[in-house]
Amino acid sequence: MDNLAIPKNTIEIIQKYNFAFQKKFGQNFLIDPRVLEKIVVSAGIGKEDAVLEIGPGIGTMTRRLSESAGRVIAVEIDDHLILILQDTLSDLDNVTLIHNDILKVDIAKLAEEYNGGRPICVVANLPYYITTPIVMNLFESGVPLKTITVMVQKEVAERMQAGPGTKDYGALSLAVQYYAEAEIVANVPPNCFMPRPNVGSAVIRLTRHEKPPVEAQDEKEMFRLIRASFGQRRKTLVNSVSNSPELSYSKEMIQAALGECGFSPTVRGEALTLSDFANLQKSLHNMIDK
Repeated sequence: MDNLAIPKNTIEIIQKYNFAFQKKFGQNFLIDPRVLEKIVVSAGIGKEDAVLEIGPGIGTMTRRLSESAGRVIAVEIDDHLILILQDTLSDLDNVTLIHNDILKVDIAKLAEEYNGGRPICVVANLPYYITTPIVMNLFESGVPLKTITVMVQKEVAERMQAGPGTKDYGALSLAVQYYAEAEIVANVPPNCFMPRPNVGSAVIRLTRHEKPPVEAQDEKEMFRLIRASFGQRRKTLVNSVSNSPELSYSKEMIQAALGECGFSPTVRGEALTLSDFANLQKSLHNMIDK
């Protein structure tokens, strides 16, 4: 089958099946072969790898992934696209198509079944509205992961790799960087998609850490603290955290813990690194235990 990333080929498939794009699924098909190649090459996939593709669309990237990977598991939620994919992927013997919502799929089971439990690679052109839940679900579920290489809204990619003190730095930055090294490998303009989105996109590669870069005394509590610290960005960390319904620290406790960690009581969340938050959580925990 011809390269589906070429616009006329995408249009032919859409017309053949009278396909209608659905906003609820955030469907924007990639129609630039150069970007397609950049994604696959950046993912660093080899014949020893199993790849999970989330939202294969009409199979544009699936076909290219099948050339490089040993196995591709493509998970698609849209009933209408399943019919198309059964056609466009019919000649590929190393592709498994699964009709389901990725947030309901047991990915660890897929890794065990198709890759002997070894870490898998994830590749996707993710719908903007559900990018963060998908990425965080992959990390937090304990699925064996090698890399995640995804097309996302440019603004989200910038937040994922942002550092302290920048306008893009926040809870998502810290969560992603706790689990992986983040690198934007390509910026992608709107004209590379059909239909054309209203915002720019970026390809970001997340390479899973063998172990987190900091040792959290209580990982879940640390992330509750992080979320609270950025819940009201204009407020100080003391006020944001003390107002959080997820936490029960008093202002006095937070101020004392900040002092132990070398910070002013007027500091804001964006000034703290991942290591700082880990230390702050330990300090607060120790105060409760006393």
